[in-house]
Amino acid sequence: MSWSVAIAALATLGVGVTVETQEGRAPRNLEEFDAMFQELNNWGRWGADDELGTMNLITPEKTRQAAGLVQTGVTVSLAHNPIPGVAPDNPDAAFNHTMGQSLRSDTYEFTYHGYGVSHIDSLCHFLWNDRLYNDTPPSASTSDGCGKFGIENLKSGIVTRGILLDFPRLKGVPYLEPQTPLYVEDIEAWEQQAGVTVSPGDIIFVRTGRWARRAALGPWQVSGNSAGLHASVLPWIKERGVAAVGSDVATDVMPSLVEGVTQPVHTMLIAGFGSNIFDNMDLEALAEAAAAENRWEFMLTAGPIPVEGGTGSPLNPIAIF
Repeated sequence: MSWSVAIAALATLGVGVTVETQEGRAPRNLEEFDAMFQELNNWGRWGADDELGTMNLITPEKTRQAAGLVQTGVTVSLAHNPIPGVAPDNPDAAFNHTMGQSLRSDTYEFTYHGYGVSHIDSLCHFLWNDRLYNDTPPSASTSDGCGKFGIENLKSGIVTRGILLDFPRLKGVPYLEPQTPLYVEDIEAWEQQAGVTVSPGDIIFVRTGRWARRAALGPWQVSGNSAGLHASVLPWIKERGVAAVGSDVATDVMPSLVEGVTQPVHTMLIAGFGSNIFDNMDLEALAEAAAAENRWEFMLTAGPIPVEGGTGSPLNPIAIF
């Protein structure tokens, strides 16, 4: 019996996991997550040599459809300005800006994996069971960068339909509290309220209100203490054909509620599905613009720095209404 069939059977019988339970939902531990990973991964789906993963779902037709969403021409950045200096959510000072003596040149230094810089993860950033995406051994990575799946594979850019999932608006609060898990029924309730349906090739952006909470209460230690998606949403993400996921934190609810797996959503998306992840997006201006437009879908454009073998890149995605 497959993982999904087994869970469905248990839910039908009211044993172990049901749609009414919250923290008890599968996957609940490493073993259940591994079974889910083996069943759902996209290894081989687009061929043994594929390095694009779910970006394959953004077809030329999908891009043309996204261009058709442009009505008012309003543009909104989804990036937060890099956080300068040390803060509880930026303990290692992930960004430094040094001016040259002539004041006509400067140097930027990013350590972007973390919580202080808006960025995109490449497909060599996570692995599972000692394998990268597409059942690739980690020996494919070298001291000079990833041997495969580096961020340069997205040099031509990303243009598709973006959808904002505004969970604070759904729940009638200014922001979600840390450790709040989000489930499939939350996503589908938002679809109904916003009048949108997630479809193949879309990139979804999960607003938890991280930056609104930071503005109201100050920074906090986000690592291991944030609202986000619960791992039980992963079959839904694959079924809907989501091309990538972004959020204003790091996608996963943390703690993850999956014993033995710190970031199951990150792990499945990158190593299993072959999906790039947009981390630390600032979705506050986007939420305001979407509400003003009364539209939560938009044309999305993004172009990472094409560093060969890079595990990701700082990023400034643009939503166009």
